[in-house]
Amino acid sequence: MQEIDIMVTYSDPSGAVQVRSVRSRDLSASWVWKSPGEGRRDQSRSSLSQIVDDPFQPKRSSRNTDNDSNNDHQSGDETPEAQASPVHPVKLKRQRLRRERRERRAADLIKQDKEMDDRMQEAAIEQARELDTTIRGKYSIWRKEYENPNSDSTVKLMRDQIIMAKAYAAIAKSKNETVLYDSLIKHSRESQLAIGEAITDAELHPSAIDQAKAMGHVLAAAKDQLYDCVSIARKLRVMLQSSETNVQLMKKKSSFLIQLDAKTVPRPLHCIPLVLTTDYYLYNYEEKDFPNKEKLEDTLLYHYAIFSDNVLATSVVVNSTVLHAKEPEKHVFHIVTDKLNFAAMRMWFLVNAPAGATIQVQNVDEFTWLNSSYCPVLRQLESARMIEYYFKAHQTSSLTAGSDNLKYRNPKYLSMLNHLRFYLPEVYPKLDKVLFLDDDIVVQKDLTPLWSVNLQGMVNGAVETCKESFHRFDKYLNFSNPKISENFDPNACGWAFGMNIFDLREWRKRDITGIYHHWQDMNEDRTLWKLGTLPPGLITFYNLTYPLDRSWHVLGLGYDPALNQTEIENAAVVHYNGNYKPWLDLAIAKYKSYWSRYVMFDNYYVQLCNLSE
Repeated sequence: MQEIDIMVTYSDPSGAVQVRSVRSRDLSASWVWKSPGEGRRDQSRSSLSQIVDDPFQPKRSSRNTDNDSNNDHQSGDETPEAQASPVHPVKLKRQRLRRERRERRAADLIKQDKEMDDRMQEAAIEQARELDTTIRGKYSIWRKEYENPNSDSTVKLMRDQIIMAKAYAAIAKSKNETVLYDSLIKHSRESQLAIGEAITDAELHPSAIDQAKAMGHVLAAAKDQLYDCVSIARKLRVMLQSSETNVQLMKKKSSFLIQLDAKTVPRPLHCIPLVLTTDYYLYNYEEKDFPNKEKLEDTLLYHYAIFSDNVLATSVVVNSTVLHAKEPEKHVFHIVTDKLNFAAMRMWFLVNAPAGATIQVQNVDEFTWLNSSYCPVLRQLESARMIEYYFKAHQTSSLTAGSDNLKYRNPKYLSMLNHLRFYLPEVYPKLDKVLFLDDDIVVQKDLTPLWSVNLQGMVNGAVETCKESFHRFDKYLNFSNPKISENFDPNACGWAFGMNIFDLREWRKRDITGIYHHWQDMNEDRTLWKLGTLPPGLITFYNLTYPLDRSWHVLGLGYDPALNQTEIENAAVVHYNGNYKPWLDLAIAKYKSYWSRYVMFDNYYVQLCNLSE
C-alpha cells in the first residue's frame, strides 16, 4: 500500500489551533480502507473527525464507523461496494478480548466489594460485642446536660450576676451608697432563691427570667455609679481567694467525714456477732469442734488464710470461694480473728458450715510467740511515742484538725490481724503454699489453678497495680530518705495485697520475716513510710514478687466508680479496697451486687439483725 501522510488541524482545550501529521503506516490494523480513491478520502475524514475529538485515541472513531457501516449494510441502504467490506478478524478478536477483560474485571471488583462488606460487617459485630456500655459518670455524652450545649446558659448568667452583685455591693457599702447596697443584696438573694438546685435552664422556674432581667437593670445602675476597673478587679480577686479557701475547707471536712464513716460499723454488722456470741455460750457450742481436722496440715490440699474480725465479710469470702470451686472437699480455710470476735466467728461457721470445705478458726491472742519481744510492730505500739500519736489526751476533735493523717489513725492499723500476713510460716509451720485473701474481696472463679502457677523462685505471687506513673514505689515510700533511695527503685511497679499466693518454703529459705523485722525497726520513727502493711510489704518482697495476670485480681471497687465493667465480670477476684466497703452505706451502688449475692439473707441471724438486700 502506498505511504500516505494525513494532516490534521484541531483546537486543543485551551482554544489554540494545533496541526498534527499522521502516517498511514502508523495506523493500526483495525483501520479499513473503502477504496483506493474515494474510500481513502472518506477514511481520512473519519480519522480527522476522531483526532479532532480525541487526538490521542484515533482508533475508536474508526470502529464506530465500521459498526455504522455494518448496521447500514444490514438495513440494505449501503452500496454494494460497502456491503462487500468485511470486518477485519483481528479487530473482532480484539473486541472479544476487551469484552472478556471487562467482564472479568467487573466480576473481580464485585467480589472484592462483597468481601470488604463482609469484613466490615464482621468487624462491626465484634466491636459491638466488646463495647462497654457502662455509663462513665459525668463524662458520658448521654447525660442530661449534654443534650444541648447551651442548656444552662441562663443558670450561668444568673450566677455570674450574683457574683457581680456581691462585688458591687461591697464597693457600694464602702462608699455609703446604702440604697444601692440594699437593692443589690435583695436581688442577689432573690436570684439565689430563683436558681435553687437547678442545673439546667429547664429546671428553672418561669419567673427566673424576669428576675434575671431585674438583676440586669440593678447591675447596670451600679455600673454607672460605681464602676472602676481597678476596684472591681481587686474585689473579684479577694472573692476568688475566699472561694478557694472555702473549697479547701470543704474538702477537709469531706475527707474527715468519709474516714469517720469508713471506721464505723453498721448496726446490723454490730448486731450479728453479738447474737452469735450469746448463742455460742448459751447453747455450749464451745464444746463442739469442726470436722476434718486431719486436712488442716495436708499439703496436697488447697489452703486459704483469712485474717478478719468481720464475720459477715468473712462468710462472703468463704461462700463465694466454695461456690466456684470444682472440688470443694479439697479446700481448707484457715480463719484467724481476735478475742472479741472469736466466739461469733466459730459459731457462724459451726452453724453455717460450707458444703464440703474444711474450716479452722483461731484466736490471734492465743499466739503466745507473737509478743513485743519478737514483733517490732507490737513493741512500737507499746511505745510512748505511738501512744501519743494515737491516744494523746489533748488531741482536738474538730473536723479539720489532723485530717491529713486521719487515714493512718484508723484502728485497723493498730490490729495485729493486719500485720499477721508477715508471719505466715509461723502460723502455718507445716504448709508449703497458702493463698492469702482479704475480707473485702469476692471470688468469682475457681482459684485452684493458682497453686499450679510457677513462681520461678519468687515468694509472693501478686497482681501488679502500676499504670504509667501511678502506683509505683515513690507513691508509698519516702525516697528523700537515703535508706530508701539507696536500696529501691522509685519507678518499681507496686502490687496489691488482697489475693496473694505465697510459697512458704521459699519464705523460710530467704527469711522473709527477718527482712520485715529489719525494716520495721528502721521505721520506728515513721520516716520511711506511713503506717499500713503495703509499704513494708513492697520493701519485704522487693524483687521477690512474681506478677500474676491482671484477670486474677481486679481492684478499685471501693473507691473508683469508673472501672471497666467487662474486666470486673471476667475477674477471678474483685477487691473492694478503699473506703467504700460493700457493707457500708458509702458503697458504690453499681458494685454492691457483686458482694451481696453471696450474703445469706435467709439466715436466721441475718434476719434477726434486720440486714436486708
